Amino acid sequence: MSRRFREAQFTLPQRILTRPAKSSRLHGQVALITGATRGIGLAVARALAAESCNLILTARDEKALAKVSRELAFSKIKILAHPCDVRDPHSVDALFRAARRHFKRLDILINNAGIAHANLPIEKLPLPIWRDVLETNLTGTFLVTQAALAVMKRGGTIVSNLSIAANRVFPGSAAYNASKHGALGLTSTLREELRPRGIRVIALLPGATDTDIWITLWPQAPRKKMMSPATVAQAVVEAILLPANATVESLEILPTAGTL
Repeated sequence: MSRRFREAQFTLPQRILTRPAKSSRLHGQVALITGATRGIGLAVARALAAESCNLILTARDEKALAKVSRELAFSKIKILAHPCDVRDPHSVDALFRAARRHFKRLDILINNAGIAHANLPIEKLPLPIWRDVLETNLTGTFLVTQAALAVMKRGGTIVSNLSIAANRVFPGSAAYNASKHGALGLTSTLREELRPRGIRVIALLPGATDTDIWITLWPQAPRKKMMSPATVAQAVVEAILLPANATVESLEILPTAGTL
């Protein structure tokens, strides 16, 4: 399936929605979340909405994006739901054109979109799977971040969800490991480049979290030993809320059971 055809599928009508917030510590700010329809991305969206933060929600699955939009549609914050394939620069450009039409600012970027692959040794890992994982997890993070920097000003925060696979190795997950190690290098470089601009960059490295990614990685994984996505989201929001003259550079969160 060509990229052009894939992008044509992602034509969910843009919509601004509202929902009630529990707090107002991020009132008036705007956050963009990729991979916002499930797992940690969805949990972060809920946590930011609870702090009165306006949201730009994006994902590839139109139906899931519409469902999340309806869930968050009861309030005074503004929500823009717009589909995007982070692998495709044209799709990313369309997302940011829509974002600029509806919001004049971007304060927070959550790079969360990511995929995994079945446990396979390198000698049996198909090249198309390698490319798809690298394009989504690494190139997608690059494309979205680059577009965001054109509109993000001093005081902004970028959080990239990398997983502990960014600094550890899990046999059978070569493409996933490589994509996350690369994304950590990208994130670390970005942090140094943006210090003079007053934009904070946080590498989020969660350990085992109870999300759908385990269906691909390890279907029999012990879910009860894992953290909830809401736990990770809570830590992310608290890091974002630090004073402007302080930052968490690397946020590693593990279940008390360890790496499983």
